[in-house]
Amino acid sequence: MLNNRVVNIVAIVSLLVLLYLDKYQARDIPFWAYGLPVLIFLPLTIRGAINIEAGFFMKVLCKADTTEKVVALSFDDGPQPDYTPHILDILQQENVPAAFFCIGKNIAGNEHLLKRIYEEGHVIGNHTYSHHFWFDMKLSGDMLTDMQQMDAMTVSATGLTPRLFRPPYGVTNPNLARAVKAGNYLPVGWNIRSLDTVAKDEKQLLNSILERLKPGAVILLHDTCKITADILPQLIRGIRQQGYQLERIDKMLKVRAYV
Repeated sequence: MLNNRVVNIVAIVSLLVLLYLDKYQARDIPFWAYGLPVLIFLPLTIRGAINIEAGFFMKVLCKADTTEKVVALSFDDGPQPDYTPHILDILQQENVPAAFFCIGKNIAGNEHLLKRIYEEGHVIGNHTYSHHFWFDMKLSGDMLTDMQQMDAMTVSATGLTPRLFRPPYGVTNPNLARAVKAGNYLPVGWNIRSLDTVAKDEKQLLNSILERLKPGAVILLHDTCKITADILPQLIRGIRQQGYQLERIDKMLKVRAYV
């Protein structure tokens, strides 16, 4: 499996080989050749950082290892008073469990929504406290503090400490891997990214999700988007019409949701 460790080893070995050939074999290696390992290293590392399914810096659960026709819905970035209640109403009407990866700073003033999420049978996951644009530039200790702030908000509102963690924007790096390990979190991603935050056409959004269904899929949605709330009943019906069952993410992945 191509991961950060493998790429680092390949890059270092390549440099050592070039140095050996240059110094001991008199091959007269041109200076620019030493940049080749870097040209290989950088694109692979960047791609690994932004592709959560790659498991490049740490293992991330993005789907269930199953042939059964089951999928899980997950919602990021709430709780939010405009659309989270409507989404919860739909899930309750359709008897569908889901996972909500919440941002800690959004919990303040919306504690009742967090309680409702849990009381209605859904999972609460950690999506950091700040979800800051520059979160990925922080040191691992600062990342962990941010993540634990979200935990504290959840404990205060519900008494629960989330174990499931979803990285902001799905970006990973070595510092985040260290923070996740130090905090004993279980990182969870997705393998169907709806792109509902930028979608404009309801039919196109709906079809793009339904066309990619596969056993054990984790679907990424956002409870901060009107278009998501608008298509959700059709999405649930469409999933069921294809013979799939909707399971709660922790049950489907066979993991524990809380500490």
